[in-house]
Amino acid sequence: MMRDVASILPLAADALAFDAGGGRLIDGIELRVDKGDCLALIGPNGAGKTLLLRLLHGLLPASGGRVAWANGSGAVGGRRQHAMVFQSPVMLRRSAVGNVSHALRAAGHGRAEARRRALAALERFGLAELAPRPARVLSGGERQRLAIARAAALEPELLFLDEPSSALDPGATRQVEAMLADLHGGGMTLVFATHDLGQARRLATRVGFLNRGRLVETGPAADILQSPGHDETRAFIAGDLAW
Repeated sequence: MMRDVASILPLAADALAFDAGGGRLIDGIELRVDKGDCLALIGPNGAGKTLLLRLLHGLLPASGGRVAWANGSGAVGGRRQHAMVFQSPVMLRRSAVGNVSHALRAAGHGRAEARRRALAALERFGLAELAPRPARVLSGGERQRLAIARAAALEPELLFLDEPSSALDPGATRQVEAMLADLHGGGMTLVFATHDLGQARRLATRVGFLNRGRLVETGPAADILQSPGHDETRAFIAGDLAW
């Protein structure tokens, strides 16, 4: 269950741009994320999905435009209320429960409380049996689920995820999607990048299509995926987008 704190949402990107290597990689993006959204960012490889997530999360400085939070900072009481799960999450050289506890300690929880919360997060997502195992020897699917549980234990209002089931088998993908559905059902707002249109259909309430660093269109998931309003989006969904 989400904590009762002042909301950091909506989140708005206003003319957001990012330059690197002498080129513009993110170009004038206008985007709003409202409380309760489950927003899927779709588009071809190199479209800018990961860059956009990193800009919104504050991991990269924008070259132009701005990222604006409803409360001005994206933090409440000095704690950032948004987290991110990466496509290849970093696991520390400690147990699964130790990885989650470490994140909670870094967020300011005491040792005993951090361990209690970590064990509760693992139990919630069916990972309790992995608690004592070294995180770095877990399978790819187990590491991804652990990374999501680690982020969820921090109880962020907004969670960013970059290709949360990339390279996972169908069974592991179903487990990851079940976790995301549980988090969204519990009140967490999600923004995730995916190349899997089926995943977008199964999870998203809204979809944004990116191509060549531009946000071509956004809207309700059913509208974008079934009857997109832009030729580029239609071509991508049909598998005919020219490179």
